[in-house]
Formats: sequence, C-alpha cells, structure tokens
Amino acid sequence: MTYSTALAHQTGLHPTGIATVSDIGRKLEAARTKVEQRFLEGGSVLLAVMDVLNNLLASLDNVTRTLDAGAATDTTADLLATVKNLSELPQLESLRQKNLDILSSSGAGLRTHVADMQETMRYLQTFAVTVKITGAGIAEFAGFAEEILDRIRSGTAEVNNFAGQLHALEKELNTAQTFGSGVAQRYEQTVPSVVSALQRDAQTISAHRKKLGEIAKQVGVLARGVQGKVATTLSALQIGDITRQRIEHVQSTLTIIQDFLASDEGRALDRGAQARLENLVHHLAAAQMVDMVENFQRDSRSVVETIASFSHDTQDILNLRAEMQSEDDAKGGNFMRALEESVSAAHAIVKQVETASLQANHVSQSTTATAANLLKGIENIRAVKMDIHYMALNTNLRCSRMGEEGRSINVVTAELRVFAAKLDESADAIVNGLTGFEEAACAIAATDSTGGPGLAERLSDAVGNIRSAANAMETELGILSEHGREVASKISLSISKLDFQNDLGEVLSTCADDLCDLAGDSLPGIDELADVLAGVGPRIFKLYTMAQERTVHQAIIPAGNVLAAPVTAATNDDELFEDALF
Repeated sequence: MTYSTALAHQTGLHPTGIATVSDIGRKLEAARTKVEQRFLEGGSVLLAVMDVLNNLLASLDNVTRTLDAGAATDTTADLLATVKNLSELPQLESLRQKNLDILSSSGAGLRTHVADMQETMRYLQTFAVTVKITGAGIAEFAGFAEEILDRIRSGTAEVNNFAGQLHALEKELNTAQTFGSGVAQRYEQTVPSVVSALQRDAQTISAHRKKLGEIAKQVGVLARGVQGKVATTLSALQIGDITRQRIEHVQSTLTIIQDFLASDEGRALDRGAQARLENLVHHLAAAQMVDMVENFQRDSRSVVETIASFSHDTQDILNLRAEMQSEDDAKGGNFMRALEESVSAAHAIVKQVETASLQANHVSQSTTATAANLLKGIENIRAVKMDIHYMALNTNLRCSRMGEEGRSINVVTAELRVFAAKLDESADAIVNGLTGFEEAACAIAATDSTGGPGLAERLSDAVGNIRSAANAMETELGILSEHGREVASKISLSISKLDFQNDLGEVLSTCADDLCDLAGDSLPGIDELADVLAGVGPRIFKLYTMAQERTVHQAIIPAGNVLAAPVTAATNDDELFEDALF
C-alpha cells in the first residue's frame, strides 16, 4: 500500500476531535514501550522454548545411548547362549541316566562277588570251628584253632564292610536314578516350551529396542525442525526492534520540528510558513507510521503463522512420545513379565538340574571312594587268605607227622585251603569289576561338566542385565515424556505471548490514524520553504538507520531539498554496519 493510498483510507476525525501532537506523543511513547516489552517477553518465551527443546533433544540422545548400550552389552546374545545350554539339558540328563544305569550294572556285578566272598567266609568260619572242636583234645592245636578263627573273623569284617559300602552306594544310586528319571520326563515336557518362550522373549527385546530407536529418531527430526523454526522466529523478532526504532524516529522527527519552530529561525517564519512546514513534517511522520504499520502487520503475521505451526509439530512430538511410552508400557512391561515367567520356569528346571547333578556327583564321589576302599580291602582279604592258606598248610604238615591222630584235622584244614583259594577268585573278579565301576563314575562327572557351570547364575545375570536396561530405558522415557509435556506447554504459552497483532497492531494503527488525521489529506506547498528544509530535512534524514525510512522520507520531502543540505555520511563503523544491514 502506497502512502497516498493509505491516506485515502484514513477514517477522519476521532470522536473527540483530532488528537494533538502531545496526545500523539503520549500514544507513541506508550506504543514504543509496549512494543519493547512485548518483544522482550516474546524473546524470553522463545529462549525458554529453545531451552526445553535442547532438554528434549538431550533426553533423546540419552535414550539413544541407552538403546545403543543395550545393544552393546548384547544381553540377548547372552540369553540365547544360555537358552542353548538349557535346550541341551534333556540330552544331558538322558546321558546321565545312561551312565547311572551303567554304574548300577557295575555295582550289581561287584555285589555278586562280594556275596560270594561272604559265603566263602562263612564256610571258612565253619571249618575253623570244626578244627577247634576236632583238635580240642590235642594241646598243640588249641592255639592254632583260635588264631585261625581270629583271622577269619577279621576277613569276614572286611568283606562285610565291602557289602555295607556297596549297599549305601546302591541306595544313593537308586535315589539319583529315581529323581533323574522324573527330571528327564519333566525335561521332555517343559524344556522345549521354556526354550521357545525365552527365544521369543529375546527376539521381542531386540524388536522393542529397534522400534523405540525408530520412534526416537522421528521425535528428534521433529524437535530439530521446531528448533529451527524457533531460531528463525527469534531472528524474525528483529521486527520488534525495527518497529521500536521507527517509533523513536517518528518521535524524534516531531521533536525536531517542534524545537525548530520554537527556535529564533522558526519564529522568524510567518505563521503560514510555520503551519505548512509543521504540516509537511506531520505528513512525513504519518507516512513513516503507515509504512511501519504495514511492515509490522506483514512481518508479525509471518511470525504468528510460524508459531502457529509449532502446535502441529508439538502435537506430533507428543503423539510420538505417547507412542514410545505406550510401546514401553505395553510391550516393555509385557515382555519383561513374560521374560520373568519364562526365566522362573527355567530356574525351576535348572534347580532340578543342580539337584540331580549334586546327587549324581555325590554318587560319583562315593563310587570313587568305594572303589578305593575296595581295592585297599581286597589287599587285606588277600593277606587274610594267605595267612589261612599257610596256617592250614602248616597244620597239614604237622598232622601228617601225627599219623592217625591228626587225620581228621588234616581233612578239615585241607578244606580250609580249598575255600581260602576261592577268596582269590572273588577278589580277582572284584578287581576286574572295579575298572568298569570307576569308568562309570568318571562318565557321570563328565556328564555334569558338559552342561556348563553356573547355568542358573548365567540366567540370572542375563535377565538382570535386561532388567537394568529396561529400567534405564523406563527412566529415560519418563524424562523424555516430561520434557515433551514441557515443550508443549512452553509452545502453547509462546503462541499467546507472540500474537503481536491482537493488541500491538491495533495500538500502532491508532497512532498512524492519529498522525494521518493530524496531517490532513493534502500536502502543503513547500516552494518557498526550500531554504528552511535544507536545514531541517538533513537533521531528520540523519535519524534513519533503515533504507525504507529514507525512501518514505524522500517521497514526502523531495530528494533535491535533502541533497541541497550537506550530505549525511556514516561517521563510524556502527553507522556503516547499520547502512549495510538496511
């Protein structure tokens, strides 16, 4: 809108008449103060918005780092590795049962040979008693019979000790087999489903992390977009400073003409010249105000439109933030609960594994100890057998010298030697059987180590890491949610604070209307005022820091009159900078 068009649209007199210069001066000062205050408030609001946006972006960075940290620790890989060990349990338990069966079979073979030795010892004891009875009348055999009985009783105690150890081992073995058999059946029923659940949960963790990462990126893009708009709006707020300066320039213009008219040079002019000069400057002030209002309306409208677009962007941020929250509440909470249920089931299985392993290990250790004791006892048995053999042999020799008197004893001691020899056969069979006995025990120990140590601890560690990552994510999402709400609140506030057109536009338009009314519709003749304008014009022209002001000035006061005065040049770097800007 040109100045002449703007003047054609002025409304005429105010209800109370045309405002005076003093009235207009007060209104201009009020407008200037209000512009300064409102734009300072607007700048503060936008800076506050920028701060909360920075907090939001920092929170997003923390979320991203938390997600990256979760991926870096690779807890899902740990969990899957543990799941692999878990899935091997049925096969391991089956192998353990097989080795327990082998051990049971080996123990049964040893038990048969020990029973044979016990039977042999009973026969030997019977023969020794017979020797004692038969030789009761012969003095030299009384001590021999008692001595051989002692040796046989010693051997019997050793063999019975064998039998006791094997019996105790058999009880442990039966317990381990019974428990292990139940565990094996439960493995077949539960392990596949637990393994499947853990694998599913591990995949859910990865998918959940990926989804949150994608949403975080979208929020980041939106937030940085709003951040750019805020920066642009902050830059556009220079319109407030421009408007304030132009009001000050209009105020200074009115002051300059008033001071001039009050000066000796001004009083020297006749009243008509004074009125025309004053009216010309009023036209100039009105034109500057009209141009300023047009620019203010246009630029502030652009600011308001930019700010209005914040609402859409912040709503998108809130929606995505809510999606992240619901994603974490719905899936995060569910998958953690599901994971804990799966791990609880896995822990129950692992506990059974550990119980079975402890029992099997105890059996293995007992077997090894029993084997060592049997080997030691076998040597004792062999020593007893040798003593009985040589004692019987010596008795046979002595009985041969005694003739008919020693014949009955000789028969009995010969039987002692025969049955004592059977001890060797049983002892050899036991020694041979101990090899398979010990091999079965070692196989059980190897089966236990195959499952890997600390399966329960590794499950706990894996879930603990996942839970820590989930808790950290929950914390960061809570902070992000709070920052999202704060951004929305600040931007909502900024929209109301930065709507300059509602009241500022009206105030400025009123000032422009008052000046237009004061100036009137027609420019005064200024032909005879050239000399006066050559002095006043440059003083006013020097006020301007904006090219637009100079253009308006020259439309009212012709360039020739301005140029007739000494040329106003930039006197310092600041003025040069201002000229370059505008």
